[in-house]
Order: sequence, then structure tokens, then C-alpha cells
Amino acid sequence: MIQRKELIELRKWAAETDRKPLVLRGARQVGKTTLVKEFSKEFDTFLYLNLERQREAELFDEDNGTEDLLLKICFLCEKKRGNRTLLFIDEIQNSPKAVARLRYFYEDMPQLFVIAAGSLLESLIDTHISFPVGRVEYLVLRPCCFTEYLQAIGKDMWVEFIENRQISSSINEAVMNEFRNYTLIGGMPGVVAKFAKSHDIVSLNGTFESLLTGYRDDVEKYGKNDSNKQVVRHILNVGWTHAAERITLGNFGESDYKAREVGEAFRSLEKTMLLELVYPSTGFQVPIMQEKKRAPKLLWMDTGLVNYAAGVQQELIVSNDIQDAWRGKISEQIVGQELLALDDRPSYHRNYWVRNGNGVTSELDFVIQYKNMVIPIEVKSGHNSKLKSLHIFMDGVSHDYAVRVWSQPFSVDTVKTIKGKEFKLINLPFYYIGQIYSILDDLVGAK
Repeated sequence: MIQRKELIELRKWAAETDRKPLVLRGARQVGKTTLVKEFSKEFDTFLYLNLERQREAELFDEDNGTEDLLLKICFLCEKKRGNRTLLFIDEIQNSPKAVARLRYFYEDMPQLFVIAAGSLLESLIDTHISFPVGRVEYLVLRPCCFTEYLQAIGKDMWVEFIENRQISSSINEAVMNEFRNYTLIGGMPGVVAKFAKSHDIVSLNGTFESLLTGYRDDVEKYGKNDSNKQVVRHILNVGWTHAAERITLGNFGESDYKAREVGEAFRSLEKTMLLELVYPSTGFQVPIMQEKKRAPKLLWMDTGLVNYAAGVQQELIVSNDIQDAWRGKISEQIVGQELLALDDRPSYHRNYWVRNGNGVTSELDFVIQYKNMVIPIEVKSGHNSKLKSLHIFMDGVSHDYAVRVWSQPFSVDTVKTIKGKEFKLINLPFYYIGQIYSILDDLVGAK
């Protein structure tokens, strides 16, 4: 069993005094049902409904009171209600009436713990179904992060060393080799669980193919109309090869589709959480503002799916450094994936930074907000003097902290920009991306 960090968030939710029904969001096959079933072991009674089953969906069709409805659910599940009862309504998108009932569970039975989830929920929210405003709360589940992957393969001690930032130079290479394996197979729970048993990368291809086939088969539910569905299919067929690239919507993937058509299709897929169009910022101050008129960068949900679908697994296997594989695209994809795993809000978006001047475009891979600062992140190896865009950015901000992600051990350098400004360059090994905020806490707090 993979121990997901969201289990901690579920416990926090359960401990709230004014607890609302929780809607668990996320793409298909990221482990939502498995997570809730694991969480259910902490309750006296677990009531599980799958609304793909007609008999269970029909429970919500009758106009009964909340207490009567719960009695019928207990009867169907053949369980008695306990002091702590968890009701899990899976595939809730199949019953708009069940969605509406969440409000009454909150108002009439606040002592009941209620979680809802659905495999196609994201594509249906705001179009086919609408959750009761102010009567539910949300939690997003994403693919496994690196430390969850390590736990799954039995390297719990490594997790402890990473979380306490105790990886020394002597073991850096060993940890980076495992991070390369993680980058290769990704964080989809089914893939990670299979790899944990077999440690055979080739045997995972059938699982990858099954996942991709399932996403493509869902096109009929993702798309708004026949034209939109056609463009969605195109993106799901060719878009993987454009991971971590700035893309142009018009004629995307050497097609004849117009920008408007492609934009609508991408927005449909963004709702499924399979991908994100990451837009740039041009400023230096918080809040980070997205420039929607500029070209976005395409980041997919999972690097393992990207490697398989784009046909670059072998290139990553033979590369000595993940930053050398696929022109550095896969290293940027995995950094974006690890950054996203740090935030479980549905509204969270990643950003990168661009600045045009004197006919030259400066670009930074990512920027994040830390307190009242915009922190730049570059995914690059090499000498500090080559980080020209980073130097330009640091000349524009009032603080003096920047991050470079690489494969070498952790270090902090004092660097001068071309204009003479000194700043601290935090050289962050890939396996410490999940610790970036605690590292900033230590460095900025110690100033």
C-alpha cells in the first residue's frame, strides 16, 4: 500500500469542528478510491457507494429526508451506523441529485463524515453538475511524488534522510539514480505499485498503454461537441511530444486546427487534470500575474506517461544525467510535477517567467511565490555565469534568493550579477524539490 501524504490532509479534515462534505478531485487512476478506503480503516463504520451501480444511484432519486436516506444506505451496505461513520460516494457524477444531497448531509447531519469522488468529475464540473456553493470543500489528489515513490519501494529511511535534508555528497549519486528511475516511470499509483513488486521497467508498458487507452476512450465525455472531441483526440495523440515546450495553439502538432479550436480542447483537458497550460509572468512582484496573451508552456500530469507516449524511455535510461535527456525537457517536466505535488488546492497554477528586451528573450523555467517574494527556479547544470536569465531576473527583484535545480549535491553559492548585485544561489538537487519551502524558511529566516 502506497502511503499518500493526502492521508494527513484527510485526518485534518476529519478533525475540523465545522467539517463540510469533502469532494476529492483528481484525474482518473490517481488513486482516489484507494486513498479513501485506506482512510476508512480509522472509522467505526464505512459506507461505500459506487453510483455506477444503478441500484445505488437510485437511492438518491427518492425524495426522502436525510436520516431516512442514511438508513437506506446502511441497509444496502448491510452495516450499522457507528459513532464515527464515513460515507464515501464514488462516481458521484452519475447522479446530480446525489451532488445536491451533499448540502443536506452538511446541514442535517454534521456528525457524519462524507467524501465524494468521481473519475470524470473534473470534465463535468460547471457544465453538467454544480456542487453546493459553501457547503462542500475540496482536496486534490495528484500522482505520487518522489518520497511517496520511495516509500512504496521500501526505502523509508531515504525518505527520512530527504525530509531532514541529510543526504550527503557521498550518497548523492545513489539517490539521484533512484530519482532517475522515478522520473522514468512517473507517479501513477498503478505503475508505482507494479514496479515496487517487479522492479522491471519493461513490464510497465502494458499499464501505461492501458492508462492512455482509458484517457483516449474518455474523449466522448471530455469533449463539448464533435469538433471539440476531434481536437481533443489529436492532443491526446501527439501532445505528449511537446511536454515542457512553449506551444502555439494555432496549427498545434502540425494540424490544420485554428487557435480557438485548440484552445477550447486544451481547456477541456485541463478540467480533467491531465495537463496544464502554464502561462508566463513578466513581473517581479507578488502576486504573480499570468500573461494569458503569451505562449503557454505545456506540462502533463505525469512524466512516466510522457516518456512512454513520446517514445523517449530509452533515451532517459541511457542518459548519465536526466538533464541531458530529451534536450532537458523531461527534467523540466518532472520539476513541474514535483512543484505541483506541494499544493493540493484545485486553484493552484504553476508559472514561468519571460522578459523581452533588445531583441533577446529571457526565460526562467518556473517562478514561485514565497511569502512576499517571487523566487526564480532554473533547471540547469553548468557554471553560475551561464545563468543569464536568472541574473537579469535577480537585478529586477528586491530580494537576493534564487534556485537552481540540478543533479549535484545541495549547496548555496554567493553570486554576482553582471550589474554587480550579490545574491544567494540555492543549488537544489532534484530529490529536494519537495523540501524547497522548508529550505527557504531556513535560509531566509536565518538572514
